[in-house]
Amino acid sequence: MLWSRRVETVPEIRTSLPGPKSKQTIETDEQYTSGSYTRAYPLAVRRASGAVVEDLDGNRFLDFTAGIAVCSTGHCHPRVVQAIQQQAEQLLHMSGTDFYYGPQCDLAKKLAEITPGDGPHRVFFTNSGAEAVEAAFKLARHHTKRQHMIAFYGAFHGRTMGALSLTGSKVTQRQDFSPLVPGVTHIDYPHCYRCPLQPAADSCCNQTLDDLEQKIFCKTVSPREIAAFFVEPIQGEGGYIVPPDDFHQRLKAIAEKHEILYIVDEVQAGMGRTGKMFAMEHWGVEPDVICLAKGIASGMPLGAIVARANVMDWGRGSHASTFGANPVSCAAALETIALLEEGLIENAACVGEFLMAKLRDLQERQPLIGDVRGRGLMIGAELVRDRESQEPASTECEEIIQACFRKGLLLLSCGESTVRFCPPLIISEEQAEIAVAILEEALTEITEKSQRQL
Repeated sequence: MLWSRRVETVPEIRTSLPGPKSKQTIETDEQYTSGSYTRAYPLAVRRASGAVVEDLDGNRFLDFTAGIAVCSTGHCHPRVVQAIQQQAEQLLHMSGTDFYYGPQCDLAKKLAEITPGDGPHRVFFTNSGAEAVEAAFKLARHHTKRQHMIAFYGAFHGRTMGALSLTGSKVTQRQDFSPLVPGVTHIDYPHCYRCPLQPAADSCCNQTLDDLEQKIFCKTVSPREIAAFFVEPIQGEGGYIVPPDDFHQRLKAIAEKHEILYIVDEVQAGMGRTGKMFAMEHWGVEPDVICLAKGIASGMPLGAIVARANVMDWGRGSHASTFGANPVSCAAALETIALLEEGLIENAACVGEFLMAKLRDLQERQPLIGDVRGRGLMIGAELVRDRESQEPASTECEEIIQACFRKGLLLLSCGESTVRFCPPLIISEEQAEIAVAILEEALTEITEKSQRQL
């Protein structure tokens, strides 16, 4: 079941990077594709299997990105591929908005059954996480008949106009696209910095909730006009920030007090990534609406919102999606969930704990690492120039990502200076050890380089 967990001959770098074939493809791509794409490094992929990615020149990389937390069961899991092939031979498309078919019905039933919370749930399908957030935005306004939303600085909810209005991650994502959807207010997401030299702050959660109740509610927007809180269980693009233990419970209590919907964006954190099917299970909080995508279908395009049945009360024609719940994507999702339930969630929890321990050991040896945080296989290592001042090591973070790529390890950054670890949920402890060893080499190189320049 834990397919392709063996340690293969990887990394294996045979050419300079990029190699000649990759370089040719990259040059053609840059001539014809949108300049808005943000490629982290010159990787042109030929094929992938499990946690191994091979480029056009035969270089093999250990993948700790999983296609930005999408390929939850690993690249091209044979059971997922078989489910896709079998469905493709029977039905490619009929549009679940206008017709009935088995895969959509089966997946909706499964998601409704596994979603935390008492009472019945209903599901609306989309193609992506951004579309799921858009649907939740519309549903919140429709159900509550209120206009305003509360979101958080550091949040990333997508790039379509409604989702972008909720996003507060980077100014480049919003620049030149105004006016955005009105009625969104942002507040700080609590961030308790932790390192061996500094204890966790106890007041960060209190400050956020005090600002909400004493400033926003009293001076900006009445809670009677707020339709929903949009919140990530763990902030993703914002830096893999894990909130204080009581944050979600307290925020949910405020939502219930004022009849505000609690909408949780689990696009990156959900579907087993944190060692539980849904990340909110770590805090025992039952959302009114959950937004899903990324790991739900192991690489096939699919998103969804799962809402309490009494909340998803919009009528015929209120919202629709031509390709949402494509039969092939639904088949992939059903097989993905089966694999998660058969052991991949447990593996994410166990190997995640192992990886966290290895990174915290590394933290003690490498002064650039200021904080290691996360749940399951959603882990961030925040880099700082000085642990006392907590100054982000943004330049060094980018250099380390590039150095790891040259050594055969695929990583991405998030936040100002955080290295993110979101590998396929099939990875083994041996593969985690390889990744940490490569990261240590890169950290040592960059640290020595910085010292020589002083």
